[in-house]
Amino acid sequence: MVPVRVLGVALDSAQQHVILLAPLSGAEREDAVVLPIWIGPQEAMSILVAIEGAAAPRPLSHDLMVVMLQGLSASVDRVEVTRLVEGTFYAEIHVRTPRGPFVVDARPSDAIALAARTDAPIAVAEAVLAEAGVPEGAVEFDTRGDDDRVEEFRKFLDDVDPDDFQG
Repeated sequence: MVPVRVLGVALDSAQQHVILLAPLSGAEREDAVVLPIWIGPQEAMSILVAIEGAAAPRPLSHDLMVVMLQGLSASVDRVEVTRLVEGTFYAEIHVRTPRGPFVVDARPSDAIALAARTDAPIAVAEAVLAEAGVPEGAVEFDTRGDDDRVEEFRKFLDDVDPDDFQG
């Protein structure tokens, strides 16, 4: 496993959200790679809110997960992006519980959103980086506007009326 950090959330040329992961070591090397993982807009916002430290008026799903883990005296030990099968990334959340370790299969976007809220380390399998990593700077991603998207989401949360979601 290769320890990574969240480099950012970006948009690709088709305006699809991408989370960019970069190895912790070798960032200054010429052969440095970035792992792009395409995610949905809600997951992108959840990761951005966690990275920015924004407070939501009501808990988001990943905030709820953190509260539940704390209530169960459990904690996120680490998150791993373990494999890539037919274009789909797979991840695991390694949880430490009073009864021992527990591993949860998860989408990388959910695992990373949870790791961002718990300061848990993130790692990627070497085979995944070798298969899907791209040279840093080889692909252009638009990382401008992340602050604007977070601000827009905060405004939405401030103005939302729970009755709007009633069926």
